[in-house]
Amino acid sequence: MSQNSIEQARNLEQAFSAFNRMSVQLESSYRDLELKVSTLTEELAAARSERLQQLAEKERLADRLERLLELLPGGVLVLDGQGRISQTNPLAEALLQPDLCGQDWSALMTEHFEHRLTEYGEVMLKNGKHVTVSMRPLGAEPGQIVLLMDVSDQHDLKMMLNRQDRLAVMGEMAASLAHQIRTPLATALLYASNNQKEHLSSHDRQRMSTKVVERLKHLEHMVNDMLRFTRGNTFVASTIDLHALLDEFKQIIEPQIEQASGSLALPNHGQLMQLQGDHEALLGVFLNLANNALQSCGENTAITVESRIVNNSIIIVFADNGPGIAAEIAEKIFTPFYTTRSEGTGLGLAVAQATLRAHHGEIKYLAQQGPGARFEISLPLADSNSLLPSGCENMNEEFQQTRSTRS
Repeated sequence: MSQNSIEQARNLEQAFSAFNRMSVQLESSYRDLELKVSTLTEELAAARSERLQQLAEKERLADRLERLLELLPGGVLVLDGQGRISQTNPLAEALLQPDLCGQDWSALMTEHFEHRLTEYGEVMLKNGKHVTVSMRPLGAEPGQIVLLMDVSDQHDLKMMLNRQDRLAVMGEMAASLAHQIRTPLATALLYASNNQKEHLSSHDRQRMSTKVVERLKHLEHMVNDMLRFTRGNTFVASTIDLHALLDEFKQIIEPQIEQASGSLALPNHGQLMQLQGDHEALLGVFLNLANNALQSCGENTAITVESRIVNNSIIIVFADNGPGIAAEIAEKIFTPFYTTRSEGTGLGLAVAQATLRAHHGEIKYLAQQGPGARFEISLPLADSNSLLPSGCENMNEEFQQTRSTRS
């Protein structure tokens, strides 16, 4: 065999040897690949099974939530970032109207909510229902969730219990009230009887007639106080200009102050102040305080009514130059039927306090050194952008802030 043939045989042997090694390596790589594919297939199958389980669990959770929404004893509305209703439950549509989805929440409030103040901070719907309203953001998702709770039955029960309590208190005070009514009535009858005497001059007859009318007006005032106390307070709300309200108060009370040779001062009266409430009810509170001052001070009565804005509240201070109120009885003056005057009903300040609380305000007596009585009234400023009845301003403010932040 030639040298060339030997070299070719050696090269061929080396080639077969390299081929065998590569075949072994390929077989090993293939087995490794098969193992990895098998492992990945098992992992994918497990992940798919877990994903299917998660989806099934989410479907079951969604179904439970949907059933829960249907069974909730309250109306639920979900608002998107634009303030439109995207989801409701049956009770929400029963409280308001069918087919709420897609409607604007602000317009819906204006259409269905009655602008009426109640003693218990509830919202009255135009269909007569009483509800409480709560709003919360959805979290990371834009929008809010609104919960309407129908508290009509609880409202009626509260009103009934409240009225029963008031009637029970009145029952306890029946003898005292009978005496208080009988005294001015007997006085009026006496003046009327004397007015029939023929020898009276026209001046004396006019004086007697005036006395009769005064006693009858006093009786009317007592009866009105008792009726307002027993019925409670439900008022029609509107935006009130305090300047105009005090002007009307001045026109009504000024003749009585002039008759007592007194004076009425209204400093800081020109500042624009608006509040939300019932005009006649608040006017009644002011007149009640002024009448109390006139009865306490007598001749030369001096009444000052100051008003100012502190934070988001209107502060009104009534001050007079009378004897003031002793410290030992100051805490009792707002108690129903408590009075230090023989002809008083003890209901005037109690009615005033109930009226102001229904307006989300308050009244308190300011103790001071020296003569005179000072009462401070605080009432919330009106929100010109409010779309909700009184009692829901904070909710509406939160809703408007959320919309403006995301727009």
